[in-house]
Amino acid sequence: MDRSYVAIWYWIQEFNPSDVFPNKKKDRITAFVLDETLIQISATDDAWLWVVVEPINYRILGVHISKHRNMLVAESFLKSLIKLYGKHIVYSDGGIWYPEACNSLGLKHILHTPFEKSIIERAIEYVKDRTEAFDDYYPCRKSVVVDCNIVHVYQWMTLFMVLDNYQNHNLK
Repeated sequence: MDRSYVAIWYWIQEFNPSDVFPNKKKDRITAFVLDETLIQISATDDAWLWVVVEPINYRILGVHISKHRNMLVAESFLKSLIKLYGKHIVYSDGGIWYPEACNSLGLKHILHTPFEKSIIERAIEYVKDRTEAFDDYYPCRKSVVVDCNIVHVYQWMTLFMVLDNYQNHNLK
């Protein structure tokens, strides 16, 4: 069936699945490997993309988009992951906001080993490579970019996560 790119764009803007994340009963979560990266969401606006990967199955467990990078954002994101998957060890790079966020939530925090660092960096680069041209294909609908609440970016990233997890799960 032929669909216009505008129809697909609207569908992605409204994408809100009820079961985005891996099934807790079937998929054993061993740890949270967490990292963040800066993405460009328009010609003049940037946001922080936070990604959590499961190190054994290479599944993306969660994504979060924020305009800031600090302990409060990290804590909020980790709290949402705890609600979905329970408490697990958090592996991260040397960001000063991670130990504070883990401390306040009662999580054990460990710095990346070179192996985990390569996993998360590959996952982040994989995600970032696919978001490079984000603004070209899925521009912000707001007339003034400053008023953008970046919900459309989060919806696109959620769709990306679902499709990526589906593809990885079915390839195995």
